Amino acid sequence: MLAELKGLNEECGVFGVWGHQDAAQITYYGLHSLQHRGQEGAGMVLTDGEKLTGVKGEGLVNEVFTEERLKGISGRGAIGHVRYATAGGGGYENVQPLLFHFQNESMALAHNGNLINANQLKAQLEAQGSIFQTTSDTEVVAHLIRRSGFKSLKERVKNALSLVKGAYAFVVMGEREMIVALDPHGLRPLSLGRLGDAYVIASETCALDLVGAEFVRDIDPGELLVINDEGVKAERFALCQNRAMCAMEYVYFSRPDSNIDGINVHTARKNMGKKLAMEALIDADVVTGVPDSSISAAIGYAEASGIPYEMGLIKNRYVGRTFIQPSQSLREQGVKMKLSPVRGVVEGKRVIMVDDSIVRGTTSKRIVTMLKEAGAKEVHVVISSPPIKNPCFYGIDTSTREELIASEQSVEEIRAMINADSLTFLSAKGMVEAIGRTFPGETGGQCMACFTGQYPTEIFDEQAMGTPLTIG
Repeated sequence: MLAELKGLNEECGVFGVWGHQDAAQITYYGLHSLQHRGQEGAGMVLTDGEKLTGVKGEGLVNEVFTEERLKGISGRGAIGHVRYATAGGGGYENVQPLLFHFQNESMALAHNGNLINANQLKAQLEAQGSIFQTTSDTEVVAHLIRRSGFKSLKERVKNALSLVKGAYAFVVMGEREMIVALDPHGLRPLSLGRLGDAYVIASETCALDLVGAEFVRDIDPGELLVINDEGVKAERFALCQNRAMCAMEYVYFSRPDSNIDGINVHTARKNMGKKLAMEALIDADVVTGVPDSSISAAIGYAEASGIPYEMGLIKNRYVGRTFIQPSQSLREQGVKMKLSPVRGVVEGKRVIMVDDSIVRGTTSKRIVTMLKEAGAKEVHVVISSPPIKNPCFYGIDTSTREELIASEQSVEEIRAMINADSLTFLSAKGMVEAIGRTFPGETGGQCMACFTGQYPTEIFDEQAMGTPLTIG
């Protein structure tokens, strides 16, 4: 579903390139392909081997990186970032990469994920004299790196990472090297590619494809790469713990043309739709999906059920970003601007509406209402994931149970609230089987905490206070 309508957002995407004369342009296109992971801000930092130069701003990639702004920067190495604000909130100062200049060196950091012990570390650092310029948890790592007593940047990064917990895909850059690291659980996707003699790092493989880079491999959990003019050197900074790739990457966040651990996202979503049809075959006339992330699952449902797939909902791609609406009626009008039912497809029909998830339920209710106003005789809502009942502390903006309708209400109560004729969620077992990861265990090497309440790490954040959590 449309991310800005749902209130379900992944924190960000990272990109890096080393050893290419057009590093700024490569990074621009790489970030553009990751725009779906964050629309609030974008930035890049380049190195020419002697100094680091940064450009960043609030807004979309093509708004921040104008031709005029890109003219003034150059380099053979670059890191970039697109941001959706969760930890620390929004604001220009929190747009990444964060760039720091010291007496004899500079350093830039970009981070995808969320550090669950950031507040505790920040309090300790402030007590020892650190002064923070942002409210981002990423700056905590910068302070830890700088305060480390090790000589090389690699050892300082390793030392800092030994102190942080949570989900992180980090790209750190100095004047003459780039360092890449993935948390020991592998909660976020991160891939390495090759573009001629240059190396490319990206949150998703779709970014590698866009810039013409050849996929080399996924970064392993607990792995650290040092990339410089001599090539790539890999080592472990931590043992790989129980694999826990965020299941929502397959369900919603990643682009369908990306591959995660060798599994194509479109194929995984299509398989979820097929599983849904096996678990809940409904007598209906037409299947439609909520653009864009639910289209693959809708195709799968139609294929398995034999009910024809039709484009019953159209996404308006020229609306752009919308700002806070002053009234409920204007907010609902904003939904209609971004999503429209196709009367000729749904009128007089029993419609199966496939969506990837329900968070608060308000948008689902508006879409069901629109379909019925367009003449749909019945609207049956099927969801290609289990109910989201538990908060996420790893970089998704659902940090309290109060935000999640499924944590307080039964499936039947949600069905009545959204005014659907029926409501079905995919089972957790069905979702794991549909994605098809081969790691041992019931979760298939995925983090399922938002569905099951089984968290792969300890939870330190005070947002979890008073909330019963299970470490799985």
